[in-house]
Amino acid sequence: MNALLPESIPEALDMLARDPAAVPMAGGTDLLVHWPVRIEAHDRTYLDLSRLEDLKPLTWKADELVLGALTTYWDVIRDERVDREFPLLVQAARQVGAIQIQARGTWAGNVVNASPAADGVPALMAYDATVVLESRRGREEVPLDRFYSGYKEMRRRADQLVVAIRIPRRTYSFQIFEKVGSRRAQAIAKVGLAVTHSDAGWRVVAASVAPTIRRCLAVERLLETGARAGVSSSEDLSPAIAQDVAPIDDIRSSARYRNRAMARVLYHDLKDFWGPLLERRPRADPLP
Repeated sequence: MNALLPESIPEALDMLARDPAAVPMAGGTDLLVHWPVRIEAHDRTYLDLSRLEDLKPLTWKADELVLGALTTYWDVIRDERVDREFPLLVQAARQVGAIQIQARGTWAGNVVNASPAADGVPALMAYDATVVLESRRGREEVPLDRFYSGYKEMRRRADQLVVAIRIPRRTYSFQIFEKVGSRRAQAIAKVGLAVTHSDAGWRVVAASVAPTIRRCLAVERLLETGARAGVSSSEDLSPAIAQDVAPIDDIRSSARYRNRAMARVLYHDLKDFWGPLLERRPRADPLP
C-alpha cells in the first residue's frame, strides 16, 4: 500500500486534488476488517489524516455542536455535555463494536463508509446533522439526510474531504435510539431506529431496511398529523413504513421480520409518549 501523510488540511486537499483515487483514512477500523480478503485494497493509495490536529476537536458553539472529522466515538462518550444534550449519540457510540473500535473509529468515517446498517449515522440524521466537505475549490455543506444517493453512493466528490459534522442545538421532547440485533454489543443491526421530536418536528430514521440509512418521511408525516390518533397497534404503522423502507432477505434477517420489527419497536416506543391517543392493546403474537 502507498500512504500519504499530510501535516495540514491544505496539504491534504492538495494531495487529494493531485490523486483523487486516494482513500482518506482516519481510524481505519472499516478498512482493516476487510483487509485480509480484499486483496485489491492493498495496492491503493491512502490519505492518512491522523496528523491533522485541527480535525480532532469536538467543539461546542452557541447554536451547534461540531464534530471534527477525527472526533471518535469515545470522544463523544466521554463528554458529559453530549450525554445531556444529544444522548442518542452516546447510546449509538456505545454500540459500535468493542471499546477498541470506539476509541479509534470516527463519526465522519461512519458517514463516508455509507453502510445501510451503520449505528452512528441514524443518530446524527435524527439530529439534522450536516456534513461539511472541503476541497481546493472551496467548502460545501450537505444535510446528512440528502448525502446518500444509493448503496455506497454519496454526494462527495473524489477531491473532497469531510472536515466536520455540524449538529444544531435544540430542545427535544422525545429522543430514542434502538438497535435490534443478535446481541446487544458487537453485532450488526437487523433493524436500527433513531427518533426525535423538537420544535423542528419529528425525525424518524431507520437503518438496515433500505440501501441507505433513511429518513422515514411518510412515518414522520403520520406522527405530525392527527392521523396518529388512529394508530392503536403496530400494524397501523405498517402502511406508512412500507412507503419509506425496502428491506431485503439476507444472512442476518428476512425482509418480513425487519418490517414487523420496525413497526413494533416504533409503536411501543411511542405509545407512552402519545398517552391517551393510543388504545392500549396486548402485544400480538411473537415475531417469527
